Amino acid sequence: MPWWSWVLIWTGLVLVLLGMLAWFAVTLFRKLMALADAVGALGDLVGGLDADPAEETPPRRPAIFADWSELALAVDLQRTARERHRQERRDRRIARGKLLQHGPIVRPDPPMKRTQPHA
Repeated sequence: MPWWSWVLIWTGLVLVLLGMLAWFAVTLFRKLMALADAVGALGDLVGGLDADPAEETPPRRPAIFADWSELALAVDLQRTARERHRQERRDRRIARGKLLQHGPIVRPDPPMKRTQPHA
C-alpha cells in the first residue's frame, strides 16, 4: 500500500472525528439553550410566588449587640424545644415497641381438610 493511501485514510478518519465533535457540540449547545429557556421560565414562575420577601422577615440583629438575658432566654427555649422533641420521639418509639411486643396474637386460619374428588 503506498504512503499516500495512509495519508488519505488518516485524513478521512480525522475529518469524521471532527464532524462527530461538531455534531456533539451543536447538540449540546441546543440542549443548553433549551435548559436556559426552562430555567428562565421557572424563574418567572417562582418570582411570582413570593412578591417581596424582605417585608415579611424582620431585619436580623447581630448577637453581639443583643442583651445577654435575651440570648440566654433564646438558648433555653431552643434547648427545651429540643428536649421536648426528643421526649416525644422517645414516647412514640416506646409505644410502638409495646405494640410490637404486646399486640394481639393473630393466628393463621386452620388448614382446610382435603376431600377426595368424586369419580
